[in-house]
Order: sequence, then structure tokens, then C-alpha cells
Amino acid sequence: MTTIEYRPAPPAVNFGSLTTATGNAPPVAQDVTYERILDARSEPQNWLTYYGTYDGQRYSPLDEINRENVARLLPAWVFSFAPHGLHAGQSTYAFENCPIVVDGVMYVSGWDGWVWALDAKTGQLLWQYKHAIPFDTSLCCGNVNRGVAVADGKVFVCTLNAHVLALDATTGSLVWDVTSGDVRAGESLTVAPLVVKDRVVVGSSGGEFGVRGHLDAYDVGTGERVWRCYTIPKPGEPGSETWPAEGEAWARGGGNCWITGTFDQETNLLYWGTGNPAPDFDGEIRPGANLHTDSVIAVDADTGEIRWHYQCTPHDLWDYDSNMECILFEQDGRKLLAHFDKNGYCFVLDRTNGERVRIFPFVDRITWGEISPDGAVTPRIYPDKEGEEVHFYPGPAGAKEWTHAAYSPETGLFYVPVQDTGARVARRRREFKESIPYWGAAVIVDAEDMAGSVSAFDPATGQEVWRWRNDLPMCASVLATGGGLVFAGTPAGQFVALDARSGEMLWQFNCGSGHHSSPSTYSIDGKQYIAVPVGWGAWVEGFLPGMMGGPHGQAMFVFSLPEGVESAGGR
Repeated sequence: MTTIEYRPAPPAVNFGSLTTATGNAPPVAQDVTYERILDARSEPQNWLTYYGTYDGQRYSPLDEINRENVARLLPAWVFSFAPHGLHAGQSTYAFENCPIVVDGVMYVSGWDGWVWALDAKTGQLLWQYKHAIPFDTSLCCGNVNRGVAVADGKVFVCTLNAHVLALDATTGSLVWDVTSGDVRAGESLTVAPLVVKDRVVVGSSGGEFGVRGHLDAYDVGTGERVWRCYTIPKPGEPGSETWPAEGEAWARGGGNCWITGTFDQETNLLYWGTGNPAPDFDGEIRPGANLHTDSVIAVDADTGEIRWHYQCTPHDLWDYDSNMECILFEQDGRKLLAHFDKNGYCFVLDRTNGERVRIFPFVDRITWGEISPDGAVTPRIYPDKEGEEVHFYPGPAGAKEWTHAAYSPETGLFYVPVQDTGARVARRRREFKESIPYWGAAVIVDAEDMAGSVSAFDPATGQEVWRWRNDLPMCASVLATGGGLVFAGTPAGQFVALDARSGEMLWQFNCGSGHHSSPSTYSIDGKQYIAVPVGWGAWVEGFLPGMMGGPHGQAMFVFSLPEGVESAGGR
């Protein structure tokens, strides 16, 4: 049985760079070890790491909430936080994170340097932390944070001014603080950290400012940097021939790692996606394939060396970051990886060596170009001439944005939040200046003629099995459970439960704001909860401009079954 003991809440204390908490949380995180995260699926009552498990499947075997009773689901509690005053960059004061839950305590990050520990049963605030972020921090796509990691009694979080922090998970006090990037050059951190072994791994943001992307590993105990992996090779390194021989295009080439990767203990490899090259749309400045941008890279967890790579969009002219999740699964005795890319194609790779297994489209409209089953890329529409406007699908937000697909080992299907939206782009030459946006184009994303879906795919064939249609693009991560359910949030505010085998909608609840985040699930004393962070986050103009005037709210909604509703089993 999980019992949370409260301590008296002293007044918040301000120390310039931080605001400490109102009280303490129980010391449950002291026992979170690497070995425990490796075996996270054996304790589905918790959500121990960003995707729930290292494989990135976003699947939980919990089945108290299932197809038979999900229609009875009700809000259990809501956590809402509404700060006021100035802050760095644009924001709607909304969540873009995935809640971590350890033995009845929820750890969650927010915009502008906020971190909270909550009672996962009631939503009561246990402690809070605030990292001060300079108002003039250069941000591409708004004031957001995608989550925390928990291990060794600490909560790890990244900040917009490129710091990595370790907080005491019991008190919320600062344990260590290291700088991971050059904020003056436009580097920032929005990623949720990943704890692997005795290291916490983070990736940089800021590709739209012409920085050189990197992945870093820090010692969990001390914050000392153990290794750095640059995604753009410097002259003389493998892959440098894909950049101009003259000049410094490589040094400002982008390729940032701003979404959390996955990990396989057997291969000892981190699988991480990389972002677009810089400038995003002006390829004349950077002739060549521009490795390792828009790629899946396999990185040795001990040394930080890239063991193999697969580039999804060579010489990207459409802003098609490949940061999206790398889902690990097995099929026919083979260790595989699936990556649903912005460019509209899913790439199934052998994760031991990067060999291509299968490529298939997952959205209806793809006009930018074509990728054949053998991997040949043929561009068709792109901003070629200065000032000449072109229109293509998918737009720069992609057929799937950074938000995540899920895989159910029970059904053997992938569940994908799909965006079917185009954009008009006109190339505009921009001279490089440090910390100034380096896009190289004017971009207008379509506000009409769009659609979305949650679509289920068979990884063995690439065939769509079912599709739940939505009038607007689906801009939030999905969650699959052992109750035979797929949960997803819509731009209009509905949080829905779908039948994992048929796609039939079984339940919905309007949370009052669009969804652009990642739900998780957990249980306390045998009772299952579904946690969904609500709100647009930022960069709404990039993925759904028609919703900019809609409700942007911010809240953590947690759902459960009312007392007396019995589980009939989810299978």
C-alpha cells in the first residue's frame, strides 16, 4: 500500500535563481536505479522514464481501465498552475511534458523553469522549484519543457538557458547545476533527460539559430560531463564530405537532438533522432547530404561514438527534423527500430546495424518528394528560387510532429498521431548572425484544408489497419494500454479512448484546451490512473495556426474509474 506522509509547508524561499518548494515528498526516488528502469515494465504501477520504458513503446500492461468500463472514466484530480509576469520567449503557459510517477509521487516539469512534485493520488503539491531564465533567451519555438528524469534520489531537468539540473527528489532543493550549451549563440535545452547507467543524457536545441547539435552525458552524482557527441562532423571526420569543403557551414549546421532517445541494453546503443540542417530551407548555402542531420543515429552509451546512422531526408529543404521517437521492438527474431518521420514516411530499421528493413508512407498527402521502398529519395517540390513561393505536403511541422506514436505488444500494431497539413514557403536569403533566427525562408502554414487521425499500422507489412479520423491534425502523443485501449488528445480539447483493435471511440472528455503533450498511466493501491498534461505549449503557428485564437489553457488532468466499477479484464 502506498502512503504519502505530509510535512508542514513552510513559506516559499527565494534565492534569486530559484524558488524552493513548499514542503517535502516521501523519499521514493532513492530506490530508483538503472537496473530498476531497465526492468520498468515489471512494475507498471509506475512510469519510471520518459516513454515508460527504454524501448519507447509508450505501452503499459495496466488493464483495470479497459474496453468494457472506460466509458465510466471520470476526472480524479486537476493540477493547474498560473504564474504571472514576464518570461523568456513566447508561451501559452501550457504543458508539453510526460509525467513521471514513482510509488505514488508524480514529478512534472513546466514552462519557464518550473518543476513540481505532486501526490499522484490527490494532486496535492509536495514541492516546487523555479529556475530563473533570462528574458532575452533566444528561442526558436516557444517557452517549453518536455519532462524530467528520476534516479538515485534526484530529479533531472533541462532549462531553456542550456543548463542541466539535478534536484533532490525529496525536498526539491538544487544538488548540482551544469551548463550544457552557449545560450549567447542560441543554444537551449527543451528535451527530457534520459538516465542510462550512471549517466544522464541530454540533447541540445537551437538548430534554427545555426548552432552545431550535440548529445551529452553527465555523471548522475556529480554533474561532470562524461562525453559529448557532435551530430555534425568537423572537417576530416567521417561524413564531413557531405558539407561544403570551404567555409564554416558545418559549424552552424544544426542537427540538434531535442527529443528524448531510446536505449537497448543488449546493443549498448542509444537511438536518437537529429534535427534539420541550418538554414532550414536555403540549401544553396550547404550543398551535400548534410550528415548527420535528419537522421537516426546509434550512439555507444559508454563512449558517445556514433556506431551507425540512417538519414531520412538528405539535404533537407523542408524543415523535416527526424527527432521523433525511435521505437524498439522485435519481429521474426530480429531486433528492429521504427521511426515515424516528419517527411511522412515510417522507417523500419535493423537496430543492430541500421540496415533498412521497410519504408512506408503513413499520411495521405506527400508532395514534397518520394522515397521508394529501396530508400531512394526523389525531391519534387522545394523552395528553389529566391522569393518564389511553393506549396508542399507535409508542412514544416510534419506528418507527425515531435509528439509520439505508441506500440502495443498485445496487438502488434503501431498507433500514430497524424497531421495532414501543408504550407507555403518562399526562400529568403539570411546572412548568419549569432543568436538570430537562421531559417532562410518565409513560411505560412495552411489554416484550412487539413485533417488528422490516429492511424494503426502493421509493422510487418506497412499496411494501415484502421484509422480514427479527426477534422484537425492530431498534435499530441498517444498511449496504448493492456486494457485494449489507445488514448489520444485532440486540438479541440477532447481526450479520447479508442479500441486498440478497431479504432472505435469508446469515451471522450473535453479538457478545455488543445492537447500537445504526452499522457502516461500508473496505479496506486491497485487503482489505475491516466495522467494527461493539457495545453498548446508553443509554436502553434507552426503546426496549427487556425487554433491560435482557441483556448490554450494549462492543467494536469488525471482520470480514474469511480469507486465500485469492477474491471472485466481488458482483453
